[in-house]
Amino acid sequence: ELDVPWAQVRVVQAPLDTIKYSRQAAGGSQSIRLSWQALRETGAYARQMLVAAAARRWEVDPSDCSTSDGVISNTADQTFGYGEVVREAALLETEHIKAIEDKKTAASEGTIVLKDPKDFKIIGQSVPNVDNHKIVTGQSMYGMDYRTDGMVYAAVLRPPVFGQVLKDFDASEAKAMPGVIDVIRIGAKLKALMEGMEDRRRLESLGMVGKSDKVVVIARSTWEAFQAKAKIKATWIQETEYEDDAFHDKVLTGLLDNGPMEAQRKDGDIDRAFLEADDILERTYSSPFLPHNCMEPMNFFADVKEISVDLIGPIQTPDWASGLVANLLGREPETVHLVMKRAGGGFGRRLFGNYVLEAAEISDAVGLPVKMMCTREDDMTMGTYRPAIKYRFRAAIKNREITGYHIREAAVNGNMHHTIPHFFPAGVVDNYQVDTGNYQSNISTGAWRAPHSNFLCFADQNFFDELAERLGKDPIALRREMLARFKGQEDTHIEYTPERMLGVMDLVLDRSGYPLEEQGVHKGLVVYFCHNTYVAQVAEVVMEEGFPRVKKITVAVDCGIVVNKLGALNQIEGSIIDGIGHAMFGDFGFEKGKPSSANFDRYRLIRAREVPEIATYFVESEHAPTGLGEPALPPAGAAVALALQKATGKRMYLQPFARHFLD
Repeated sequence: ELDVPWAQVRVVQAPLDTIKYSRQAAGGSQSIRLSWQALRETGAYARQMLVAAAARRWEVDPSDCSTSDGVISNTADQTFGYGEVVREAALLETEHIKAIEDKKTAASEGTIVLKDPKDFKIIGQSVPNVDNHKIVTGQSMYGMDYRTDGMVYAAVLRPPVFGQVLKDFDASEAKAMPGVIDVIRIGAKLKALMEGMEDRRRLESLGMVGKSDKVVVIARSTWEAFQAKAKIKATWIQETEYEDDAFHDKVLTGLLDNGPMEAQRKDGDIDRAFLEADDILERTYSSPFLPHNCMEPMNFFADVKEISVDLIGPIQTPDWASGLVANLLGREPETVHLVMKRAGGGFGRRLFGNYVLEAAEISDAVGLPVKMMCTREDDMTMGTYRPAIKYRFRAAIKNREITGYHIREAAVNGNMHHTIPHFFPAGVVDNYQVDTGNYQSNISTGAWRAPHSNFLCFADQNFFDELAERLGKDPIALRREMLARFKGQEDTHIEYTPERMLGVMDLVLDRSGYPLEEQGVHKGLVVYFCHNTYVAQVAEVVMEEGFPRVKKITVAVDCGIVVNKLGALNQIEGSIIDGIGHAMFGDFGFEKGKPSSANFDRYRLIRAREVPEIATYFVESEHAPTGLGEPALPPAGAAVALALQKATGKRMYLQPFARHFLD
């Protein structure tokens, strides 16, 4: 919209500024979707100011001027570069500019003239990440890389088991070690904060950081802090019942069987539909907890001074974290300054700023600028995890038609998002109900990549495929038949449209050759809508020495206008690899409240040789763009499960799938 060559654009990370910027956060695949209009208007607004300044100097009407590649021209072939008039443009105070600044007008009212999509020069092209060279040459500043004069390092000893609290500790050996400045106890401020906040549920997602005091080593280097932490002798008291995998399986099954449950959506009369059914199909699906395992473990810098607080590091929700720190320390919000650094992975883990609060409390306690650093073991054992979940799907069948559809979710600490109950087949099946129940655990849980739908898609799509089989119908034909009966046009809760779901399905069918199979290659099809984006995937699986290998994924995506094709491909491919890897291998749980894995020696991730070929196709669209960081992940594991069913004759009801082949 500004009409300058991309090569002339510099991208600089802004500090947190809630006055200048409306949304400084990364989560839910919403950045492109929510910033699209605002950024276009900003560019067009700036271009119009520059044109107005040039027109004033030439004494011509702005309508006689045009722009191209950062140059303004008029009908007399006079030109100005943007830089020649930028100072004048910044001082312009025309009526329409005032109105825009007062937010009284918008592009839809004609004040700001946006480009027609057919005139885009950059959008839709492949543009490399602006920091690529810095990243691969080690120049990019991640949170781990930040340091400043006088900074000390902190390593935190947290409870080894969920539900435990600190009784006392002996740090004499640790204090005698080289480089150690002090060993302190923290936790009182955060506990007081949690007790005084009304929205305790969200604070509780911060995990064990708020439920117990911790022991902190302050040292002159990360290594010295880590070594000294290992020498601390702490005594912990178990305040709550131990929880393990068998315990969670029992309580979640009990919720599915007997509740209590809360109806998130209720259409028609579900009880009558099942009472009058000729046949009922019921299946239950289970998934484990999952850690995030960001490449860069949690870390943050804090410098708590008498009149201000400086926070520096990687965080997905800087405004929320800054506000919590202000409350934690009893400071005015405007005295807390937060600067974001590049994150070595987020995936939802950095939505929850427990490590930011720890850093702030430590700096406040010692009166020094502090860098709080986590080891991999800290990162995997301190939370926050994707919750363990069970889904029970039931369908009522009468005269070979679906007359009732009932979904029940039981999750540790809850999972279902308010939009999920309105996904397909909402608006299609007259008698449709979604119920949720949760067990409040002392194990901290929260958003994990593609929250709410990352496991639900697997359960949903596998049930749909088995339901089609029970009806004696082709699953493709069943989708078309059901979507043709869509009645959700007037339901503001329903965001998906049948046309766009069918569009991605038709595209993936065309490009994958589904359902035709070559010898020994088995295919599974999934069509799904989540995070405002439509994705269809066909997974191809082969069996090698009794173990499955994912050979290829063909994916069709409708995300509206593709802003950056290269970035879009990277997001889709990364999501698919992540989705396959965790569905196949992601196995994590608890043994008497203690995480079963603390590092990659026991926690299995997908390996480079296991990554399949990925062929991606986009639906041509003029819809406003939506996000891509998450929507391709949920269908990946689901499509693999359906391909495995064809390869083995067995349906998958449990993740990770490797359990079915290694037992």
